Amino acid sequence: MASLSVERKRLGGGAPGCGPLIPPLSETTRPLRQQIFDRVRAAGLIARVQLAKELSISPASVTTLTSELIERGFLEEVQARRESDTVRGRPTVALGVRAAAHFVAGIKLSDREHTAVVVDFAGNLIAGEAISRQPGAMLLADIVGATETLLDRVCAKAGVPRANLSAVGLGVPGFVDCPAGVVHWSPVLTDHHVPLAAAASQRLNLPVHIDNDANLVTLAELWFGAGRRLSDFAVVTIEHGVGMGFVINHRIFRGSQGMGMELGHTKVQLDGALCRCGQRGCLEAYVADYALVREAQTALNLSHRENQSVGALLESLFDHAKAGNSAARSIFHRAGRYLALGLANVVNLFDPELIILSGERMRYDYLYAEETLDEMRAMMLDTGRPTPRIETHAWGDLLWAHGAAALALHEVSDGLLCPPREMAAQ
Repeated sequence: MASLSVERKRLGGGAPGCGPLIPPLSETTRPLRQQIFDRVRAAGLIARVQLAKELSISPASVTTLTSELIERGFLEEVQARRESDTVRGRPTVALGVRAAAHFVAGIKLSDREHTAVVVDFAGNLIAGEAISRQPGAMLLADIVGATETLLDRVCAKAGVPRANLSAVGLGVPGFVDCPAGVVHWSPVLTDHHVPLAAAASQRLNLPVHIDNDANLVTLAELWFGAGRRLSDFAVVTIEHGVGMGFVINHRIFRGSQGMGMELGHTKVQLDGALCRCGQRGCLEAYVADYALVREAQTALNLSHRENQSVGALLESLFDHAKAGNSAARSIFHRAGRYLALGLANVVNLFDPELIILSGERMRYDYLYAEETLDEMRAMMLDTGRPTPRIETHAWGDLLWAHGAAALALHEVSDGLLCPPREMAAQ
């Protein structure tokens, strides 16, 4: 049976450090110095002897490479007394990431609020900031300007000058070619095929890396949350749209052109409801916020409230459902059935260990009620094996920005520790 836990998690809680906790001997293709650095950052603090043991290399090799990383300013020695040490015993010398070596920013752009964080090289949160905005698509120049305004505000709050940042991670909803830095379609942009990474980099005078917002939530789980110890898991985001990120062997999967895993735009009904992408029958057109509001305006005669925000209309719909209104309940029930279909397809295709349902509005429990999970199980292949765990994480919008910061940290680390010749050979 799938376990369903409804929880509000604290970002950064649980295991110390940040980044995937990858089992030893599973990443031998990467440069050893990078393996050492990533393992130190993931552990938070770790002794040299433990590093040698986990990576199955000689203590001499660990000493040589960690000395190089210390000399370059990436690692530092930290004295940490163990619980078993006596009061007069010598403190244990452990290795940790030199947090002040680099700072990065993560920014999430959405159609109702932009959020940002600044984190240090060890992944510690320095500051967070948010700016509300009016819904609707924006011109490239306007969205880059809003990005600059938000970045300056969060940097001021963090006490880190913008010029001291090593990179910026930027997330938007829609179809994003991560390697090329191009947004092919997004509800927050008026134009298609927009070179957002290049435009933002030129305006900010900083390296900018972009990705789909669902991938950013997945990166946040992989670096800071429930996915740190898992080799394979899925994150399904349910809010303004329906997105999905997938981790295979501790790495996020993006597809050959960087735009894979568009679960919200898989078709669940031929010639069905109109999706905001312009096509019909997409899963998103039955499950996302705007789809529920569209149904509510008709079924509950809420068309006179068109000037209200999507959030306010959803609250009204949820209140009606909780009060026993059959029409409101049927809207959530229908959306839940389509969600069950989408989740069953994910399980049949990828067989993940865990599926995380993520989004600010995951407290609308009609979307993930037990009957929804029962329908998912009924549509899965009957192999006699347990179904994946299902968890719901109702995190706020800063989660998305943390994922963008993880993207920036990854790019900075790879650039510093994996020379171009070695990267080309991977």
